[in-house]
Amino acid sequence: MNKLACVTAVLGLTLGLTSSVFADEFSDMDPVTLRLAHVVNEQDGFHIAAVKFQELVSERTEGAVTIELYPNASLGDERTLLEGMQIGTVDMGVITNGPVANFVEEMAVFELPFLFSSPEEAYAVLDGPIGQELLGKLSEVNLKGLAYAERGFRNLTNSERPVRHPDDIDGLRVRVMENPVYVDTFRELGANAVPMAWTEALTAMQQGTIDGQENPVNVVHSFKLNETQNYMTMSRHTYAPAIFVMGMPVWNRLPEAAQGVIEQAAQEAAEHERRVNAEMESKQLAELRASGMEIVEDPEVDAFQAAVAPVYEKYGNQFGEYLDRIRESQQP
Repeated sequence: MNKLACVTAVLGLTLGLTSSVFADEFSDMDPVTLRLAHVVNEQDGFHIAAVKFQELVSERTEGAVTIELYPNASLGDERTLLEGMQIGTVDMGVITNGPVANFVEEMAVFELPFLFSSPEEAYAVLDGPIGQELLGKLSEVNLKGLAYAERGFRNLTNSERPVRHPDDIDGLRVRVMENPVYVDTFRELGANAVPMAWTEALTAMQQGTIDGQENPVNVVHSFKLNETQNYMTMSRHTYAPAIFVMGMPVWNRLPEAAQGVIEQAAQEAAEHERRVNAEMESKQLAELRASGMEIVEDPEVDAFQAAVAPVYEKYGNQFGEYLDRIRESQQP
């Protein structure tokens, strides 16, 4: 047998044994169906992550664990979903970090404006010891943190005027997530910050009761916000994680082998979504421009950073050691 044939035979034997062991782990498991919910539509990055997760879990549990997807807030807004997970009426979801931080205050450290300068800098913190430690703290409120997907770098849109400097925001009614850091950030920028659930914000933009909102490009594109928002500023003011999260009542009922598959599948699905978001952004921006949306590519970021300095003064000591640890990790 030549060397290539030998290697091929060994590889085939190894894969065969692995598949056999893998199947054995779930051959006696009673089938389980888990409902995974999120509040956005099927074109959004959250759904891309959820579909990948669904595929990986089905494949790796030999069909013993089935994931059913419930997009479009069909099971409720994000706070409702989290509360449902705590008591076992909702199994799991992909949830924006802002609402999660209402349950574990330290998670709000990620909401601080201009904390990360690049996606890679954010991933290093989230996937490293700091992020994993914070995921673990969710167990204190009867939730199981699995992995960080992403909402991404958030940008400002509005229906009134181009925004290049914080002065241009003055008086705009801007929807923000129901999270105090976001509220205070936009108040410092001069906006009339209006905290509300995303499902309500879509109606408010259509009715003109708010002027703007802030979200990543993928959200602006997938929800066709260009139909109500004439301007987008690439402020990249906050990098927003999203979390694959499960209720502890459901997690504790799963066998250990299934738990291992779910954790690994969540991490891989999260990384898949990050890659897709990066690949799609330039195309999405081009389509938004073609639709007539005016996009400010080069706002005065230094002025924005200076304007939100009071947010750090107010919240900098509320996150224990986490802000200091993140800053230390960013040192060259």
